[in-house]
Amino acid sequence: MQNQSKNHFDFEKIYISFYPRLKRFAQEYVIDEADAENIVQDIFLTLWEKREFISADLNLTSFLFTSLKNKCIDFLRHRIVMQNAANKIQQEYEWTMQLKLQSLEEFDEQIFSKASDIELLIQNAIQSLPEKCRKIFIMNKIEGKKQKIIAQELQISVNTVENQMTIAYRKLKQILKDYLPLLIFFFI
Repeated sequence: MQNQSKNHFDFEKIYISFYPRLKRFAQEYVIDEADAENIVQDIFLTLWEKREFISADLNLTSFLFTSLKNKCIDFLRHRIVMQNAANKIQQEYEWTMQLKLQSLEEFDEQIFSKASDIELLIQNAIQSLPEKCRKIFIMNKIEGKKQKIIAQELQISVNTVENQMTIAYRKLKQILKDYLPLLIFFFI
């Protein structure tokens, strides 16, 4: 029992001695104080969990700072991955907004002045699609079914549904090239 309280006392002494230095070191790299505190706490938690396996000849300073360095590297790598993902999402959002802006700028009010002509134009464009492609397109865009449901109903793979939708978009874009706002307005 006395050995346990000696370990506890030693751990407390180590914690009090090293915590401020480790935190300053971590904060130098991860910037945010709360992140630095969490990283240092993780190191002390690991030290506490492995206390029975730590030998007396361990260079504690080297162990703690090497652990801290590795935790900071892991943290920064994770942050970079997260930031890259956020940047990609932002780029896709900006691209979508640019496409919508371009569509609105090219918008010609006369396109919609003859509603029956527009409906006929769209119907003819859809009817010109290959049968399987047309069926999948109608199920997805007109009936509002998800690609997974379409695949189940038609007993085909989701990949086939995606490919057929790509073909449909490509053909409709070609047919309705003079009516880009229509394509975006009705199908995207």
